[in-house]
Amino acid sequence: MRLAPMAGVTNAPFRLVARECGAGRLTSEELDATALVRDNAQTRALAAYLPEERPLAMQLLGADPDVLAEAARRLEAAGADGIDLNMGCPVAKIVAKGQGAALMRDPLAAVMIFRTLRKAVTGPFTIKIRGGWDDRILNAVEIAKLAEAEGVDAITVHPRTRAQQYTGVAPWDVIADVVHAVAIPVIGNGDVRDRDDARRMREATGCAGVMIGRAALGAPWVFSATAVDRDARARIIRRHVELILAHLPERTALVQLKKHLAWYSTGLPGSAQARPSIFESTDAARAQQIFWTLWSNAR
Repeated sequence: MRLAPMAGVTNAPFRLVARECGAGRLTSEELDATALVRDNAQTRALAAYLPEERPLAMQLLGADPDVLAEAARRLEAAGADGIDLNMGCPVAKIVAKGQGAALMRDPLAAVMIFRTLRKAVTGPFTIKIRGGWDDRILNAVEIAKLAEAEGVDAITVHPRTRAQQYTGVAPWDVIADVVHAVAIPVIGNGDVRDRDDARRMREATGCAGVMIGRAALGAPWVFSATAVDRDARARIIRRHVELILAHLPERTALVQLKKHLAWYSTGLPGSAQARPSIFESTDAARAQQIFWTLWSNAR
């Protein structure tokens, strides 16, 4: 099982924790190609990785083939083990620029991007798509066939349309349709909460692998092949906290720490009352104190 790229979440500390819990090939969060080419400091920081994460693919967001190609070349030169094109982000400010899921609306433009990136990328080149733009444009199969013809190495399919965002049930039959339409590996994504769901998805669709996103938030041990008891979970959380504080700038680290501790608190007695206090904490020590008190009281 793989960890899905998620904006603002799948930074180096979280990716490494997922890897240590058993996650397969990793992918960075989306990186804006234009910002990367312009050497934007924030984007450079998002592209940072730890050697232990490799093999690691970097996911690019953009709509200009030449800019995407230049960004891909820079990422590979910096050590990326593959390039993934984001064709699934449904956020309004992203699709308004013709990026993310908006690329599903223009197959010819998508082909030009595939062709240009394939020439630029020396390693694996993959894409992550949705089922389509909306109920009228359900074209995952069409996009997948075009991608295969242009030399794309693998495709991840999140079967909801952009219009659905993350609502409703993910129609796994869309993944199966793509699997049957192309010969390259297809990775399934959507409504996979645990290993049983992953097994069911593979059986139902024939996909070559499964990608987990939201279910890993507060539970990176979802990737473990065996049951993870309470003590082991505590060790994983402590390891994640250490990585956040060691590898992220102080302000970013505090934001990330509070966000992840809130996710780790899910399901603990009193978590709904304690979560606002975690977010209101002005330093890492206070946020941790609140969380571990909550954790200890849950015994």
